[in-house]
Amino acid sequence: MTTMTGILDHDRYCAEVLAEADRFRQTVRGADLTAPVPTCPEWTLEDLVRHVGGAYRWAGETVRTRATEMVPFDAVPEREGPPADDPAALDAWLAEGARLAVDAMREAGPDAPVWAWAPGQRSGFWPRRMTHEAIVHRADAVAATGAAFPLDPAVAADTIEEWTQLICLITTLKPDHGLNRFLGTGRTLRLHATDTPPGTPADWLLDYTGPTPTYHHTSDAPATVTVQAPAADLLRVYYRRLPADTPGVEITGDRPFLEEWLAAATF
Repeated sequence: MTTMTGILDHDRYCAEVLAEADRFRQTVRGADLTAPVPTCPEWTLEDLVRHVGGAYRWAGETVRTRATEMVPFDAVPEREGPPADDPAALDAWLAEGARLAVDAMREAGPDAPVWAWAPGQRSGFWPRRMTHEAIVHRADAVAATGAAFPLDPAVAADTIEEWTQLICLITTLKPDHGLNRFLGTGRTLRLHATDTPPGTPADWLLDYTGPTPTYHHTSDAPATVTVQAPAADLLRVYYRRLPADTPGVEITGDRPFLEEWLAAATF
């Protein structure tokens, strides 16, 4: 079974939770909160903010209480946030939720027994997961606001790494998932990041040759289709937050397979 091992360490993930919360707040600050989010068609920008802020408080409560099973959402204090029509209060609530979560994560350290929805995990699962949760939803906010999307390539590489690990867990967590139809087809999807620093993965080969999906860090094996781009753009294509035909994204090989894979890659 794929393990959920990160590229960064616990302290860095905790720092990134706070940094990403600030970047997310900057992205939505002053924007029209009633605006639709193109990459989350049923949400407004305010819905997106409340989702991220609620996730911080839920994750923080999970770690703080050393929960041994899933914490019900309605049991999380202040999860829904302040009343509508007060952007400043919403911004403060979001910042506080991130801070409370990180306080709990730092106090717990990476190895405390804590419930997580991926198997075999401990408290260190949560700062990593919340880092990437906020990154992907900042990409949603960028789609709604047109803001820039700055991101350290090493952090972007770990976002790609985590999503690949989650994709490989789908056969266990969701046996009826649409991606399972690719199993045994012999097809492979390669991602290549053009700007990751030395010592950080730059290549991921997602392999559907056998009865379960696997992945490898390799640039040598042939692939059915390859997607190449700077890491921040690559992760957005991979997460379906950026069109594959965006300038600077290079696709070689079986493009219909890529499109079919992306259409099925929900979690």
